[in-house]
This record gives sequence, C-alpha cells and structure tokens, in this order.
Amino acid sequence: MKYCMSATIPGKTFEEAIELAKVELKKEGFGVLTEIDVQSTLKNRIDVDFKKYKILGACNPHFAHKALLSEDKIGVFLPCNVVVEEHENGEVEVSAVDPIASMSSVENDSLGALAGEVKEKLQRFIQGLAAISQH
Repeated sequence: MKYCMSATIPGKTFEEAIELAKVELKKEGFGVLTEIDVQSTLKNRIDVDFKKYKILGACNPHFAHKALLSEDKIGVFLPCNVVVEEHENGEVEVSAVDPIASMSSVENDSLGALAGEVKEKLQRFIQGLAAISQH
C-alpha cells in the first residue's frame, strides 16, 4: 500500500514551497501545528549534512476531534505529516501522508470513513500544489 501522495513544484525555492504548502493546506481546513527542520536537527545533533527537509505537522481540528472521540489513542497518528524536501537536482517535492494507510492498523470501523474524508482533502492539497506548478 502506498503511504503518501506527492507533487513536485518546479520553479519554486524550498522556502517558497513551504509557504505554498501552508496556503494550500489552509484552503482544506488544515493549520500547521509543528515544523521540524530535519536538516538543522541532524546537523546540530549528530553533525550530519542532509538535504533541505522539513516536516510540517498539519491538523484539521474538526477531523482530529472526530477521530479522538472515536479512538482516544489515535493521537499517535496525529497530526498529518507533510514533508517538503529539496532533491539534489534542485527540485522541491511536497508529500502528504495517506491517512488510510497510516490508520489501517487501527481496528475501529468508524475511523475508515473519516480517514477517507481526510485523504480527499490531502489529495486536493497535493493536486492544488501540482496545479500551481503548471502555471
């Protein structure tokens, strides 16, 4: 099972892609709760050079609330992670978790429909980024 959805954003810098991702997430009702700068963290903690790579912890509070009411331990899968990374060739790619794949291990039927709704929103987010890159 594929566990993420992705789009490359040609012609945009890493920083521009992060800002675009935040704008497109907001259109789908998500806010960014956390930002993890993996490049900086690896350099500071273990002195490793790594590409530009940031993890955005995106949350749609309405869906998060519904999920928590259905399954109180579902917080281990929240927030929905979105990755912005710069490849060696300079291309920037944005990836979002597939919530159906991440929640497939939870045995709670009420979460299936909810995960499907969240996936639709994240797919529209990725499609929105792909559409921007074509302009």
